Amino acid sequence: MLSHYRVLDLTDDRGLIGGMILADLGADVIAIEPPEGNPARRRGPFAHDIDDGDHSLNWWSYARNKRSMTADLASEAGRERLRKLAATADVLIESAGPGQMDAIGLGYDALAEGNPGLVYVSISGFGADGPKAGYAASDLVIAASSVEMAITGDHDRAPLRIGLPQSGLHAGAEAAQAALIALRERTRSGLGQHIDVSAQTSLMQATQSIALAHAVGDVDTSRFTGGVNLSGLPIPLVWKAKDGYASVTFLFGAAIGPFSRRLMEWIYEEGGCDEATRDKDWLNYTGLLVSGQEPPAEYQRVLQTVGAFVASKTKEELLREAMARRLLIVPLSAIGDLHDSPQFAARDYWHDVPAEDGRSVRYPGAFARLSATPLDLGDTAPAIGQHDAEFESALTRTASAPPPVESSGADLPLSDLKVLDFMWVVAGPTSTRVMADYGATVVKIESTTRVDTARGLGPWNTGAAGPENSGLYQNMNAGKLGLTLDLGSEEGRAVVLDLVRWADVVGESFSPRAMRAWGLSYEQIREVNPRVIMLSSSLFGQSGPYSDIAGFGTMGAAAAGFNMLAGWADRDPAMVAAYSDYVAPRFTLAAVLAALEHRDRTGEGQYIDFSQAESSIHYLAPAMLDYSINGHEFERRGDSAPQMAPHGVYPATGTDRWVAVACETDAQWSALATAIGRTDLAADPALSTLAGRLGATEALDAAVAAWTAERDMSEAEHTLQAAGVPAHAVQNSTEAIADPQLIHRGHFARVAHSALGETTVEASRFRLSRTPARTERGGPTFGEHNFEVLNCLLGYDADRIAELAAGGVLQ
Repeated sequence: MLSHYRVLDLTDDRGLIGGMILADLGADVIAIEPPEGNPARRRGPFAHDIDDGDHSLNWWSYARNKRSMTADLASEAGRERLRKLAATADVLIESAGPGQMDAIGLGYDALAEGNPGLVYVSISGFGADGPKAGYAASDLVIAASSVEMAITGDHDRAPLRIGLPQSGLHAGAEAAQAALIALRERTRSGLGQHIDVSAQTSLMQATQSIALAHAVGDVDTSRFTGGVNLSGLPIPLVWKAKDGYASVTFLFGAAIGPFSRRLMEWIYEEGGCDEATRDKDWLNYTGLLVSGQEPPAEYQRVLQTVGAFVASKTKEELLREAMARRLLIVPLSAIGDLHDSPQFAARDYWHDVPAEDGRSVRYPGAFARLSATPLDLGDTAPAIGQHDAEFESALTRTASAPPPVESSGADLPLSDLKVLDFMWVVAGPTSTRVMADYGATVVKIESTTRVDTARGLGPWNTGAAGPENSGLYQNMNAGKLGLTLDLGSEEGRAVVLDLVRWADVVGESFSPRAMRAWGLSYEQIREVNPRVIMLSSSLFGQSGPYSDIAGFGTMGAAAAGFNMLAGWADRDPAMVAAYSDYVAPRFTLAAVLAALEHRDRTGEGQYIDFSQAESSIHYLAPAMLDYSINGHEFERRGDSAPQMAPHGVYPATGTDRWVAVACETDAQWSALATAIGRTDLAADPALSTLAGRLGATEALDAAVAAWTAERDMSEAEHTLQAAGVPAHAVQNSTEAIADPQLIHRGHFARVAHSALGETTVEASRFRLSRTPARTERGGPTFGEHNFEVLNCLLGYDADRIAELAAGGVLQ
């Protein structure tokens, strides 16, 4: 799909996945490495535990399908080599840090002089400008700054990050979708632009809008083991089974309450509860708790009842009954479980590549299945400079940008796209929200009788629950047009088919049977509009033994292995919320934009079968390869890191106040020891190496904790950053709203809302220099744009619209 594009990838492990995504979609991606190799080659784990620059499983995971050419950017000859390649490129992605490429004459402005069509993407910890742009950043520090850490872990211990570094993956995948958005705009203007990607705001997607709580008038969310305390309501999501752990979604409301009711019926059948417990009002149970009609002690008794029942069943028993009874339960998968999953086997998911020793290495497979243009996953990652001999021939290529034209910049990059959006909850709406931000006309289809689950989830505007008050719903659906329809009626289906004729993209995120039941399968939609791109996003995809499991990202996260990577070695796995809902949208949008590229060139539409679990596993690829090659099962280890010390989260003054500190180098350790007044430790030769510090972790953690415990967390952050030590206060929503970096970037945007007057949503997580995103209103109220959609987009006259309303079609 993207074979006409060339991408230069100068990222390290803080962005490598972006080039991988573009390579899988067909682009010619050239990894530009220093002569000694990309720093990611020194990041463990390592194949056969060999650290020689060629066996890093991080490099293997995210550099496959790329070519490698070397350029020593410290020399003028190396810089000229890159300039020549940049003149042939469509996209360049780098993660050097703010201003560093400019300082050596290789920033956007310099390279765009020779190639005005170049899309230049810069990935950094906190963005290219602002008071924290120069901060020393690590994965732990980004997690602390993003609110994601504040809501993860146990209430009586330090907050946690996911054990495998994630911030660079979020930022790198963000870079890929941002580049595709800019390339689409370039087809009209002929011009490239600079894209500024902040890892902090990218990772904030993993908070499920909880970062907005303070801004919309709700309380901060607090963490507890295996769950989250949301708007004052404790919600366990990780439960002990007889032989492991399971994700059980025991929640309430119109969308989820029926699932909880069916679970209680099963518990009753087996003698686990009485009739009164079984027959509680599970649809309205949240309201009963909030109003005090249901005492907290009774809710705790119910949770104990459910917990005792789940603990009496094996993971296999829970999964079997969940499928038979339509319950929201899946086992928590360890890395080894993923290898043996019958679902992934049935879909032939794994990508097995021959290794140098004759064995096969098992990689995660295609992140999306496209009917007309399947992804080409390629071979192993390249050796250092493996393709240097191809350098001269590479210079014969001309960048594919059309000639520059006069452009006012008024049109947003996706202003030519029309999207019919059947998505709901989080994963699907997140990707269509990005489309709306960048100009697409997105029509969201809803029903007042089958209410979007997101409308029943906080944080709540003014702290009051209600279908128009959900900060999550507003955030996921900002900028969209809302149309309410009865999809079960012939008249409603006729309206949908008219919208299909209008649309470029149709997206849905129901279980596989839902669209078929409405007569809206891809085959039926293609008959109406053969050029349409249809995306079906579900937990496990459209085929396989688990395909009919309907559910949410909490289940996707559990099934994809994320829960088992977060937590303490001596405790149960931590809750990582609906993590697959935060990973999947970046892959979704990249696949859709690439399919549109193909459609625009060939006229061919196609169908995208998207599994949230399959795409999300790419964020765990190094651990997958470590298991496949070395037989190592990833173990939870709190906030420690095998290649850094000290590395942890330490107490500050006040209640639940913490500071994340990470020493990535010997120099940073020396600076840390000096900053905390421990010159004795700085001078100790036994601690001058990583190996020595790893052997003294307990003592070093105690020394850092003694210093932070006497200081405000912001004071500790500023003191350590001034010394060049990666550090950041662990921010919850209250701190994030006041974060000067997020304020500088305008991350929290006040927008109009027809019912609330105004509300706050998150702005775009990346910046385009010439055609930035535009977010002006929150999510639509029920049926807010019925007339606008039917009259202005479809051309229905007032009489026909009135007939539809009178017939109950516009429900």
